[in-house]
Amino acid sequence: MSPLRSAVALFLSTLAVFLFPGCAGMDALTQAGAGIAQRSGHITQEQATSITKTSSSFAKSFEDITPEQEYFIGRSVGATILGKYPPFGNQVSNRYLNLLGQALAQASDRPETFQGYHFQILETEEINAFAAPGGLIFVSRGMLRCCRTEDAVAAVLAHEVGHIQNQHGLKAIQTARLTTAFTILATEGAKSVGGQELKNLTQAFEGSISDITGTLMNSGYSRQSEREADAAAVKILSRVGYDPNALVAMLQEMEKRLKPGGLDFAKTHPSPQSRIEEVQGMIGPYKAVPVIPVRQERFRMALGNV
Repeated sequence: MSPLRSAVALFLSTLAVFLFPGCAGMDALTQAGAGIAQRSGHITQEQATSITKTSSSFAKSFEDITPEQEYFIGRSVGATILGKYPPFGNQVSNRYLNLLGQALAQASDRPETFQGYHFQILETEEINAFAAPGGLIFVSRGMLRCCRTEDAVAAVLAHEVGHIQNQHGLKAIQTARLTTAFTILATEGAKSVGGQELKNLTQAFEGSISDITGTLMNSGYSRQSEREADAAAVKILSRVGYDPNALVAMLQEMEKRLKPGGLDFAKTHPSPQSRIEEVQGMIGPYKAVPVIPVRQERFRMALGNV
């Protein structure tokens, strides 16, 4: 085994003691790993110092991602989503979704993002929705078919705005990027190795955005993040004048339509029933959402053929 690979192996074995440490933990972990690698003769003092220095810069970068950077990360995520699910081309439906979504976003705790919020319907029967960093929100036709009223559509969008408000996408990306941290550190500490091996390490880091978007689409947000997004949705809906019970109604309809083991919402979200119970803990027992004629007519005109 080459000195570089031995050092990386030592780093990864040390990582196993921790589970996704914070920035301070990352620095401590890296210093410990570099010390072990140096004492075992796998790297030099100069390389150990270089690795520790890079770790501090890398950890700090987690805290310093700007709104502009978040936007461009979100664009990369959005491009991947649109590569799998083509956009639904009905302009009336998409305009309606954006008008409704913008009203909800303005009532959130994060009404502004770099380049603003954007909403797009996806051409797929799968029941799903995605909130990419920076304010890009995608909702499938299958998801919209679970909505019987405008209030229910508002509940879906408010939940996704809740993800943006809490920067869940960015936090998920940071977690996924931790899996490449030691590759980056090894790249900095492997300057004496050079050649194809160093080039491969650099390419692996540059391609990490593809792994990140795959994680978001295949794994979904954590249960805690979903709970936070539902709590945000309840507040947003109330502020705009929509009935938070619509979130429960939408989840009830989804529960009827979802197939266990499916590749859509059932795979990437907690069960609707568990979310229903948690939402009812926030708003009280479910009450049927009254149908307001003007809203229902808007809903029918815009989404009746979705």
